[in-house]
Amino acid sequence: MDIDFINEKYIGSIHTVTLGATKRQGGTRTNTVTVGGDATLPFLFFEGEQPNKAVVAIEIWDIPPTEWNPVLRDVYAGVSGNPAAWAQKAVDFGADLILLRLKGADPELGNKTPEQLANVVKDVLAAVGVPLIVTGCGIDEKDNAIMPVIAEAAAGENLLLGLAKHDNYKSIAAAALVHNHKVLTLGTVDINMCKQLQILITELGLPADNILMDPGTCALGYGMDYTYSIMERGRLDALNGDERLAMPVVCNVGHEAWRAKEAIAAEEDFPDWGNQAKRAILWEALTATTLLQAGANIMVMRHPEAIRLFKRNVDELSA
Repeated sequence: MDIDFINEKYIGSIHTVTLGATKRQGGTRTNTVTVGGDATLPFLFFEGEQPNKAVVAIEIWDIPPTEWNPVLRDVYAGVSGNPAAWAQKAVDFGADLILLRLKGADPELGNKTPEQLANVVKDVLAAVGVPLIVTGCGIDEKDNAIMPVIAEAAAGENLLLGLAKHDNYKSIAAAALVHNHKVLTLGTVDINMCKQLQILITELGLPADNILMDPGTCALGYGMDYTYSIMERGRLDALNGDERLAMPVVCNVGHEAWRAKEAIAAEEDFPDWGNQAKRAILWEALTATTLLQAGANIMVMRHPEAIRLFKRNVDELSA
């Protein structure tokens, strides 16, 4: 008996966004990275196009990350005090992009000036050829001051600047608009918040296809169901024509996974949980592969073994 397969038909798609700029395009990158373009739910290739695989951005800081778990600190021992060398090691570990978090802007962690941080960005750009994502320290007042300087110092490089929230989106969006960069917004696991930020930023003049979205990432066991459902709803709404949610999605997996109790609790405290290093790596990898199924386009990760496992999963699902 013949069976008729019924495929969903969508009227929308996720915006296609390219990060980085080569010399011919006015930048200095050796390659660019393109994400998005999906016209169906993840890996349902029989229903629509998914032209670009999910990619990995490895997170680095401008200062040594003393708060990181020793398993992570050991991986980057010897380079964590040198952002340029750290970026090179991240590329060796398979980074498609570098996410540079400027924690040194925090008044309690160095209170670096915008000019000092702009020099860090320049050093990282000179050290590697992959595209760069730059985020601030998380304190709105400081981020509002540093992002315009960063954007000007890296004009032409087509950076992804973040994280744009309700209290700081104007300065980040304006800097991106003037110096031809992209903007990464941060939601709070709230679909309406994601929509509103996109509306506010496009009203400033930045095109919708210059915006990427972090809807608010949660780790396995710590709100994963909320993140997954928001991402899935956003993808479905976008495919059904809602342009306010048609942005590629970035998930801050490393930060969330490596603060989960199950990932960092000592083995002597929970002997039944097994080896802490292996447990933490799997926690990051499983968080990433789960969010991949919800439609994430860029995973921000930390441990090279977790990245290897994630990329293998992407390749197997895309084969």
